[in-house]
Amino acid sequence: MNERVRSAALEVKAQRWLPGGVDSPVRAFRAVGGHPPFVERGEGAYLVDADQNRYVDLFGSWGPMLFGHAWPPVVEAICDAAGRSPSFGASTAAEAELAELVNACYPSMESMRFVSSGTEACMSAIRVARGFTGRPFVIKFEGCYHGHADALLVKAGSGVATFGIPGSAGVPDETAMHTLALPYNDLAAVEAAFESHPSLIACVIVEPVVGNAGTILPAEGYLAGLREITRKHGALLIFDEVMTGFRLSSGGAQGRFGMDRGEAAPDLTTLGKIVGGGLPVGAFGGRLDVMNMLAPLGPVYQAGTLSGNPLAMAAGKAMLTEILAHRDTIYPQLEAATAKIADGVARLAAEQGIALTTNRIGSMFTWFFTPEKVTDFASASTSDTAAFGRFHRAMLDAGVWLPPSQYEAAFVSTAIGDAEIHAVLEAAKEALKAVTR
Repeated sequence: MNERVRSAALEVKAQRWLPGGVDSPVRAFRAVGGHPPFVERGEGAYLVDADQNRYVDLFGSWGPMLFGHAWPPVVEAICDAAGRSPSFGASTAAEAELAELVNACYPSMESMRFVSSGTEACMSAIRVARGFTGRPFVIKFEGCYHGHADALLVKAGSGVATFGIPGSAGVPDETAMHTLALPYNDLAAVEAAFESHPSLIACVIVEPVVGNAGTILPAEGYLAGLREITRKHGALLIFDEVMTGFRLSSGGAQGRFGMDRGEAAPDLTTLGKIVGGGLPVGAFGGRLDVMNMLAPLGPVYQAGTLSGNPLAMAAGKAMLTEILAHRDTIYPQLEAATAKIADGVARLAAEQGIALTTNRIGSMFTWFFTPEKVTDFASASTSDTAAFGRFHRAMLDAGVWLPPSQYEAAFVSTAIGDAEIHAVLEAAKEALKAVTR
């Protein structure tokens, strides 16, 4: 592997103009140490940096690169749309066409709006829930990230009824005080919160599979329990599928867990960049009566000058058309490849006597450097983050790019085949030795 000389120079330049040299904090590699490569291009299963080093990509632009980088149908759709102008700020036919494809995958999304990010989707869904119910409080869960909107940057206090405490400077206490942060996978805590705040909780927002504390699966009956509790208390249930959308199945987590229609379905769903083929885009939608609260039909205001951007709509149509046509083969292929990688490295760790817990579902997974079973953020926090950092740096030097944090999920694309799987396992054999040094 070439020395990352050009990447180092580009990092210095970026630090002159961007806070920390990045436009999103995790890119700075502060959680794992070392210096980030600067990407020049993506090719299928690989990222290529400014020094022409090639890396097997196991974070996939944080999830949306289901078919790998520069997938021809998406590239062609974007180029074609760009030739007609990249932006109008006016309605186009593609918006309703993509919405129809989304509904074919997510029947619970009877009506929807496209926005420009997952953060915007979650923020808007909560506003609609508050407007529909006339209630102020929101329940979220420790370790679940729903974007950087003020009310959602909250860490849990002690006890299920504790008011939210801002988890970032710049967020006033008054903004966060209506957010209740509870332990994930704990239905009793949710029930207690509703009992402590009768008729005040507008909604529960949850990553049905946590991806922003590492991959954490819902306990059996947990999601159905949330559905039952929210319905009993007249609150809305929001599934944040920014990460899981179209990745765990064509209908995301709700499709995989049989909660995609009828009484079992969430009231609202949020989607992220995968709905636009990896471009900056998001969507929120759900029950028709709830979505009809939005202006111009109702009193809840939400707007976006460039929402429904024609490039993102075109890329999304290409992506979802492929998913709908070949979902019977896409997801088994992803499942098999991910199992070989995740379970293969777990076996190597066991052979070297390294404590490792592997959480996997579909094509997303996390290796936690802890012997503990990881079921919530507290148990995820037992991970040896220094060990993960050493592992990450060694894997990167061996040509495998993992998400640069113990608390982020890894993702596999259909572009990853036997050669890439072999490369990951060979790299891990040596990289795991770095963990114990």
